[in-house]
Amino acid sequence: MSHPGPHMTEYETVVGLECHVELATATKMFCGCANEFGAAPNTNVCPICLGHPGTLPVPNRIAIEHTIKIGLALGCRIAPYSLFHRKNYFYPDMPKNYQISQYDLPLCLEGSLDVQVDGATRRVGITRVQLEEDTGKSLHVGATGRIAGADHSLEDYNRAGVPLVEVVSEPDMRSAEEARAYLIELRSVLESLGVSDVRMEEGSLRCDANISVRARGEEALGVKAEIKNLNSIRSLYRAVRFEEERHRNALREGDPLVQETRHWDEGRGATSPMRSKEFAFDYRYFPEPDLSPIEPDGEWVEKLRAELPELPAARRARFQREYGLEARHAALVGTAGETARFFEEAVALGADPRGAANWMTGDVAGALRESKLSLTESKVTPAHLADLVRLVADQTISSAGAKAALAHAFATGAPIEDIVEMQGLRQVSDTAALDTVIEEVIAENPGPVGQFRGGKEGAVNALVGQVMRKTKGAANPKVAGDLLRRRLAGR
Repeated sequence: MSHPGPHMTEYETVVGLECHVELATATKMFCGCANEFGAAPNTNVCPICLGHPGTLPVPNRIAIEHTIKIGLALGCRIAPYSLFHRKNYFYPDMPKNYQISQYDLPLCLEGSLDVQVDGATRRVGITRVQLEEDTGKSLHVGATGRIAGADHSLEDYNRAGVPLVEVVSEPDMRSAEEARAYLIELRSVLESLGVSDVRMEEGSLRCDANISVRARGEEALGVKAEIKNLNSIRSLYRAVRFEEERHRNALREGDPLVQETRHWDEGRGATSPMRSKEFAFDYRYFPEPDLSPIEPDGEWVEKLRAELPELPAARRARFQREYGLEARHAALVGTAGETARFFEEAVALGADPRGAANWMTGDVAGALRESKLSLTESKVTPAHLADLVRLVADQTISSAGAKAALAHAFATGAPIEDIVEMQGLRQVSDTAALDTVIEEVIAENPGPVGQFRGGKEGAVNALVGQVMRKTKGAANPKVAGDLLRRRLAGR
């Protein structure tokens, strides 16, 4: 897909996100069935979540508390009176033919989330945070795995009735970069709260993107397309980029745009129409007759507020203040809870904070990308990182030796000290031990030697490189450079 060029600047992209968060409760929203991922199909079900006649739902108190905590973390007003509604529509993955959701009286209203993009802060408004139940999961059996072209579909109702929070943003984002930053920050807030495992690959965090384009300076919103069930941050970014270009091209060419729901095809990198967009009246909302209103009193709300942990923005600010990290490094190691915990454990074990942050955002991050593992899944521990930073700082090992040790630790999990000894990575700083190698390098490299003696200081780097090669990286490059300069100067 081509990037929008200068001719696109007369248009403005408008993005709002609806993020669906499965809550990490032991049981479902309105019954006692287990809330767990990966169970055999249709084993975590009962007459209540299957919608059998005569059954009555009972709300999950922990799910309500989790929802209030999300609202508090996002600066929302907690409604003193909230109501569940029935959202009526038929689809095979919904056994009751209605979803218990919230409509005009959600639990949390009018919050915001600050996101950082290119060093600037944008405040994204939060319209509402509402609690509902999830639907089941359809498996479309056929070559494509999609309903179009499927031979038949199978339904797994294990997920039906799982507590689901919908976080609806205002249409305050103006680019794919801002949408991506918002989702990363929201995911980090939810992870910090401990209310969800936010595993997008398992569907516990899903995102719908509402995208429109208008002429720059216009107040009215353009025709909206909703992209459903984006299941990765990369998919969100790519889908917004594709849609904004599709809309801009249509506006330039005078082609009509229709309000519709569209499907994102990750393989093709494109969206395609699913159905014309529904409106609220299509769902025939009415108050759920089997559930009482929720009326959280002030004491309960303040108790939950007091239980809120340190949130990502506060943690990043603390990392800059306490550890002297640059804003960029603080963002990279302080946004995700898993990374922040790893960093602070390494610092507690004696690692220099800046050195630890440099290694984590550089070589450690690269090794994780290559191995497709998370920090907790890898064999590298905070103790590995602390030892690496210390041994490089005291020049026991070179940076090249440290990289080799890190790679070995990723593969085996062996302690860094043991790896350094086994692999012979300890730097040689003993001048007597390097004398013979220095003499050989000078004798074998008359070209750089002549250049250095002729006044070209940089030529010594080629000679240091030869010393490192002959010692298989064991020589201390600074000591080798000093020795070479003294020897070539006749001292």
